[in-house]
Amino acid sequence: MALSRSARLGTLATAAASFLLIAASPAPTAGAPGIGDAYFPGLGNGGYDARHYDLDVAYAPGTGRLDGRTTLTARATQNLASFDLDLQRLEITRVEVDGRRARFTRDGDEVTVTPRHTLRKGRRFTVSVTYGGIPEPLGGPIVFGSGYGWMKTPDGVFVACEPNAASTWFPSSDHPSDKATYDIRIKAPKRLTGVSNGRLVSTRDRGGSTYTHWRESRPMATYLATATIGRFDVRTGRTPGGIPIYVAVDPALKNGNNVDVYAVTAAATDYWSEVFGPYPFEETGAIVDDMPEAGFSLEVQSKPAYSAVRSESTIVHELAHQWFGDSVSVARWKDIWLNEGFATYAQWLWAEHQGTRSAHDSFRAAYDARPADSAFWQIKVADPQRDTMFASAVYQRGAMTLQMLRERIGDRAFFALLPTWTRLHRYGNAETADFVRLAERISGQKLDDLFGPWLYTTGRPII
Repeated sequence: MALSRSARLGTLATAAASFLLIAASPAPTAGAPGIGDAYFPGLGNGGYDARHYDLDVAYAPGTGRLDGRTTLTARATQNLASFDLDLQRLEITRVEVDGRRARFTRDGDEVTVTPRHTLRKGRRFTVSVTYGGIPEPLGGPIVFGSGYGWMKTPDGVFVACEPNAASTWFPSSDHPSDKATYDIRIKAPKRLTGVSNGRLVSTRDRGGSTYTHWRESRPMATYLATATIGRFDVRTGRTPGGIPIYVAVDPALKNGNNVDVYAVTAAATDYWSEVFGPYPFEETGAIVDDMPEAGFSLEVQSKPAYSAVRSESTIVHELAHQWFGDSVSVARWKDIWLNEGFATYAQWLWAEHQGTRSAHDSFRAAYDARPADSAFWQIKVADPQRDTMFASAVYQRGAMTLQMLRERIGDRAFFALLPTWTRLHRYGNAETADFVRLAERISGQKLDDLFGPWLYTTGRPII
C-alpha cells in the first residue's frame, strides 16, 4: 500500500523529531562505582536501579567451592556507557548484557561492565554473570571482631552478610539503598538443605544433589540475602495469627538450649504485628546453625539467622528488625541506630509485655550502669563511624533515646508513631531526619532538645 504525500511528510517529521531528541539527550557516561556512602565508598553502584536478582548457586562443602550465575534485572537511571557491580575475590568467566556477551574489567572488588550498545535512561536491561571460586568471610573490627559473610560450618555454610559481605558470594549493587526482589536457587549435596529468604517454591533431589528454589517477592537489601546450607530439622506451620512460619534448626543443637525457637518466633511475630504494624513479608521463621564462633545473629529477611541457639531476647530483637532494618532500611549506614536502637528497644518492650520489667526500668538500668566518664558516651549515635557502627551505644543509647521520646510525648503518640513509621517507609529507605520530623508531626512538639543530646552529641545526657 502506497503512502500519501502527507503521510510521507508526517513520517519524515516523526523521524526527524526522534533524531533530534536522541541528539539532544546527554552523552552516555559510566555509572559511578559507589552510591556515596561515607562508611563504604565503594558499595552500591550508580547509573542504574536494581530491580530483581535471579541467583543460581552450587556449593560443594568438601572443597568449599561455590559456582554461580547471577542475572540482575535493572533500570538505567542515566545514559550508560558502562556500569559497575560489586564482587569480592571470586573469578568471573562470562558476562552478558541482554543476552549478548559484554566486556568487563576488574579493579579490586569493582567489576566494570561495558555493553555493546548504550543503555538509554529508563531502559530495563539484564546483566548475567557466571563466576566461581572459594568465598572467604570478611573480618576486622566492624562486626564485634567476628568473621562474617560466607562462613563454612561443620556440614555446610552459614551466610550472614551485614554490612558489606553480600558481594563475597554474588555480584550485586551491594548497598541497602538499592533493594530488589529475589529468586534464589541452591544446589547442595543430597543430604543437605539449602535455606533462603521468602517462601519455598520447590525442592527436588536429582543425581545426588538437592535443589531448592526460594522466592523473596518483597524488596530486600543485599546484605539480608542468604543461602545457608546444612543439615536441618525443619518445622513449618502458621503462627496463631495466621502468618506462615518456617524454622530450620541444626540437629546438633537440639539439646543445647531449652529455648523453643519456633514458639518464640511465632509469638513475637504476632505481637510485633500488633505493635509495629502488619508483618511486612510472606513468611516468618528462623535458621539456627552450628556456628558458635560467629558470635552473632542476623535479621535475615523473613528468617533471622542464629549462629547457635540464642536467647528469647535475641529472637525478639531479630524479629523486630523485620520492620526496623528489613522493611524500613537505612538510606546510609551512619543511620544504623534506626535498626539497632529500635530492635534493642523492642527487647525492652517484650520484657514489659511479659511482665518482667518495664521499659522505663530497662532504661534506668542501662543508663545507671555507665558512669559519665565511660567511653560508651563518646559514641555519636546518629553518626557512630564505620568501625564502631555496631558499638553497644548504637544499640543501648539508641533504645534509651526511644524511651526518652516515649516519656516526653506520651504512650498514645509514641505507639501511633511506630506503626506510622513502618507504614510510610514500608519496603523503602529512611534516615534519622525523617524519623525526627515524623515524631514532631505526630506529637505536635519541637524535639530538638531531646534528639540533640541523645543522638547528635557525645557525653552523658542529663535526665
